[in-house]
Amino acid sequence: MESLKDKIVLITGASSGIGKACAFTFAKEKANLILCARRYERIERISQELIDKYGIKVFKMKLDVRNYEQVQNAFSSLPEEWEKIDILVNNAGLARGFSKLFEGDVNQWDEMIDTNIRGLIHVSREVLNLMIKNEKGHIINIGSTAGHETYTYGNVYAATKFAVKALTQSIRLDVLDKGIRVSSVDPGMVETEFSIVRFSGDTERAKKVYEGISPLSPEDVSNAVLFCATQPPNVNINQIIITPLCQASSTQIHRKTMS
Repeated sequence: MESLKDKIVLITGASSGIGKACAFTFAKEKANLILCARRYERIERISQELIDKYGIKVFKMKLDVRNYEQVQNAFSSLPEEWEKIDILVNNAGLARGFSKLFEGDVNQWDEMIDTNIRGLIHVSREVLNLMIKNEKGHIINIGSTAGHETYTYGNVYAATKFAVKALTQSIRLDVLDKGIRVSSVDPGMVETEFSIVRFSGDTERAKKVYEGISPLSPEDVSNAVLFCATQPPNVNINQIIITPLCQASSTQIHRKTMS
């Protein structure tokens, strides 16, 4: 297992869920972190906890990945000591709505496309230029099983995750001669704020998604991310698909009957 001590790991969407879990997982390995999120007050609290618990360095960045000008400004103003980014975890993403395409909300589509696709492209472009200059690096994209097979009412969200899969493969080709690794970790059902966001804060509806199953935890996914990041320098993990035991596909889920 390759040591991550003192390496710089940038995580988008670090304020909750998989992004937050990745922050703690990498901090345990003594990596220094750049934490990005729109909800700055959350990453302030998380950063202090990580500093107190693990003695690492943390650089906080309020960032809306959808806004390319904001992304450019953020990376052009990075202090020199933080420019040598070793690992980028492109985690920022979301689902909005759950309806057939002809009944869908255009604003929800735009939010998913802008975050899941454009946001990943915006951040990757800026970080790749730094990694190419440093002649090393690793991009790890958080995809989804929805990027491998669609499901009813998942149309536009699935399309964005198919795009993440295509972008991961394309970036791998683009940097093949640059010494940069590219991976994707594609989880199935993970219990985070994902469903609460998808259903616009309807917590009861969100709970029903996980009834009768033992879903993945954010830490299960962050451990898969860590596995990608700690391979020997000559090894590239191209893709990991990870699901809970009860989930065989996007539509095949075994739920225990509630007594």
